[in-house]
Amino acid sequence: MSQQAQNAIDQNKIQQFMNKAIGDIAGSSTAMLVIIGEGLGLYRAMVQANSPVSVKELADKTGTIERLVREWLANQVASGYIEYDPSSRKYRLPPEHALALADENSPIYLQGIFKAIKSYFKDEEEFLKMFRGERTLSWMDHNSFMAEGFAEFFKSGYTGNLINSWIPAVDNGNVLEKLKKGAKVADVGCGFGITTLMMAKAYPNSTFTGFDFHKESIEKAKESAKKEKINNVKFEVSSASEFPGSGYDFVTFFDCLHDMGDPGGALTHTGNVIKKDDDDDGGDSSNSGTCMIVEPFAQNELENNVNPVASTFYAASTLICVPNSLDFNGPALGAQAGENRIKDIAMKSGFSHFKRVLETPLNLVYEAKR
Repeated sequence: MSQQAQNAIDQNKIQQFMNKAIGDIAGSSTAMLVIIGEGLGLYRAMVQANSPVSVKELADKTGTIERLVREWLANQVASGYIEYDPSSRKYRLPPEHALALADENSPIYLQGIFKAIKSYFKDEEEFLKMFRGERTLSWMDHNSFMAEGFAEFFKSGYTGNLINSWIPAVDNGNVLEKLKKGAKVADVGCGFGITTLMMAKAYPNSTFTGFDFHKESIEKAKESAKKEKINNVKFEVSSASEFPGSGYDFVTFFDCLHDMGDPGGALTHTGNVIKKDDDDDGGDSSNSGTCMIVEPFAQNELENNVNPVASTFYAASTLICVPNSLDFNGPALGAQAGENRIKDIAMKSGFSHFKRVLETPLNLVYEAKR
């Protein structure tokens, strides 16, 4: 670099960037220790102790090596995950942090996304080949940690919102009333069936079918339904643009439309198989079928998506979402597609009504009707 170029460099910007980069390095390093804390039950043991613990107490409770636990705790204190009292030399997991780190039923549980991040590093060589154009990568090509991690991550948001707020808000409450009485529902791109099973349990008078092109995910969904003894649900392997059936009152897409090779085809097919105004209701539009599309929260333009949530979604999109769509020669919408692009596809697919119903820090909820 020339002396002139060096003189033009803003030293304050260098410091700001280094602080940012070191923060990212610290976060990446800590992610593995969070995974270890979950795997060894360290967080859960701290919750169960119901009071601050010493290094020895935590090691004894979890059957782990005391010196290693001490260093793990030091990292967690330095990272702001765990509190330390120097007078007693004891450690405490705040209850607010425990919701994210130790309670798998919490709406803010984060261990799933840490597991998914672990999968990124396991697939490093395949990502390099993908960027060079030497291979493609679909959802089915990744290691198991990826699907399991994202299933756990999204489950947290669904647990806190799907039944309590999202469904009641769709189509001015008409969908909720149908589900209570008895509706026919298709959950497209259902993965492990988490959302399908949630809805089936909440609305026993309705029938639900979960569809996904990933055979292994469907098998896991079937196992979960059998284990939980839920009888008003079934799961089938099928693509989003060809799933069987007709006369659906409600069709759902949870955090999957942007991944698809043919999202327009999926929505066109949905429009063809949802219940029409004149199916058997005398043309009453309130009885026509509704499509609910849940997507990751995103603004329409990159310059408005500069924040930690968007950064996390862009990373997942680069490594998972866009590659999966490209593998099927799709439009590669990506996890930060934004409302305008989703609406454009819906309207071009034959829907005449598209509306943002709700939003959360992580999701946007849309309704679409023919």
